[in-house]
This record gives sequence, structure tokens and C-alpha cells, in this order.
Amino acid sequence: MNKIVLFVFLVLTTTTFSQVKLLSWNVENLGSSKSEENIEFIANTVKSYDIVALQEIVAGDGGAQAVAQLADELNRKGSKWDYTISDPTSSSAYKTERYAFLWKTNKIKKIGDAWLEKKYHLQIDREPYYCTFQYQNKQVTIANFHAITKSKQPETEIKYFKLLPEQYPKLNLVFAGDFNCPQSHTVFIPLQKMGYKSVFQNQKTSLKKECVNNNCLASEFDNIWYNSKTISATNAKALYFYESFATLQEAREISDHIPIAVELKLL
Repeated sequence: MNKIVLFVFLVLTTTTFSQVKLLSWNVENLGSSKSEENIEFIANTVKSYDIVALQEIVAGDGGAQAVAQLADELNRKGSKWDYTISDPTSSSAYKTERYAFLWKTNKIKKIGDAWLEKKYHLQIDREPYYCTFQYQNKQVTIANFHAITKSKQPETEIKYFKLLPEQYPKLNLVFAGDFNCPQSHTVFIPLQKMGYKSVFQNQKTSLKKECVNNNCLASEFDNIWYNSKTISATNAKALYFYESFATLQEAREISDHIPIAVELKLL
């Protein structure tokens, strides 16, 4: 009987530790405008995850410094973290920004250098930022992305994503970020036919200016897409961080988007 209990315990333990906890968040102009209290709040929100993908890092005006400050704050909370930050994206100076990844070094290993997408940088204003991570003997490459705004038709950029699995056939790709476009849009059909699934369906992620009848979220913009042939996804969570604030206006000092998270099992 004890052997059976031990076997079940080992199976459950293995299952638990095979999951990589990924969080994605558009942190809205992360730079010098964020206070120390803002940075600490962000750190407390993301600290329980293994890999954090951030969008909308300010290209200048303290963006890189804010990411370093965030990593430093995370390092004070019980785990050792490292980070990588992209060069400014190649769009116009008005819209250019950076991406960042942060990860727990005791669980996750970064493989090689992270890179901005080169092939489609003329077609995509804020070209995706890729980074390959390894957990145990399995690897996953996360493409961190922030699409153009809804009014500019983000589907004209997202349509190129169907070409990326073929461009990187040896990589286990996950697309995470702010697509400014719901997962129900037809532009995602080619990815779906390849076996990609969205972690969230009908989940609004952008904040309204004001809550109406306790409804504080506006649009289905943020999501995570994974290849269901090589990855399984569980424990999807939308983190309603704004509930920690007295008003939505205070919450929007942190971001106008909520973070989203999922546990990925690399098959």
C-alpha cells in the first residue's frame, strides 16, 4: 500500500514540475513614468510565474532601466531572476517600443540570444521578439508581440504569423502578447489549421476608462497561442489586478491591460 501511495505521489510531483508557468502583460509605457511603488506592484503580481513576457516597454526615457529595476525587485522576493530586453522595434519613432522577457534561473534556462523578427520587419510595425527557453530537456520559443491598434487593422500584421512556423520549423513556437484583435477573428484560422490553439476565448483584457455596472474590461486583445501537437495548456488565468485599487484610474497607473497567464506542459 505504501508503494502505491509513493507511486501516486511521484506521478503527481512529476506532473506538477513539468509545467512552465508563463505570464504575458502589456505594461503600458513601462519606463520612467512608473514609480517605485508601481514597479513593486508589478513584481508582486508576476513573481509566482517562471517566464514573464512584457510588451510596451518605452524605447527611450527609462524603459530598459525600468525592466532592470523590475528584475532587481523580483530578486528580492525569494527567487533569482534574469532578463533580456529587445532593441527598439523598427517602426516609426512615434510607435517604436521594446519587449522584455524575465525568467527564474533556477527553473528556466535561456538558449542562445533573443532576437527581433527580421524577415517581416517591414510588414509588421513592432516585429515580434523571440526567445528560446529550456526546462529540463524540453525547449519552447516564445514570440512576444504587440500589434498595431485596432483602428489600423492589426490583422494586416497577424496574417504573417501563419508563415512563421515554416520559417522556424525546428522551434516549438508560442505566440504571446497584445494582438489588438480577438481570437475569434478569421486571421487566426491558418494557425488553427496547423494545430495552434488560443489559451483564452471570449476573455476581455483591456481596461475601460470607468467601470460600468462592475464591468471594467473593454476588449479581447491579449492572448497566448500554442501548438497543441507539442504543448498542452492548463490553468489559464486572467489576473484582475485592478481589484487591488480603489478606483480604475489608480489601477491604470500600472497598465490599461490585465496580465494573462497559463501553465504549459512541453510534450
